Amino acid sequence: MIKQLMQARMTARDAGDEAAQRAAAERVLAAKTALGEAGPVWWDDDAPDVSGLDPEQTPYAEWWRSIAADS
Repeated sequence: MIKQLMQARMTARDAGDEAAQRAAAERVLAAKTALGEAGPVWWDDDAPDVSGLDPEQTPYAEWWRSIAADS
């Protein structure tokens, strides 16, 4: 999908008229949406914000301990 995004960006850059620019912009948006760079946000899921906390103080504590044990 990254290749399609880059191709769409090059097409947008080289588009000559307004119709070609619009079509290229739609391709760029479609590729970005497929990659998760555009479209509905994933972080607005009402989950508590645990960024900046010690992993042991989050819902991910058990997972964190499991990967630490594997190291």
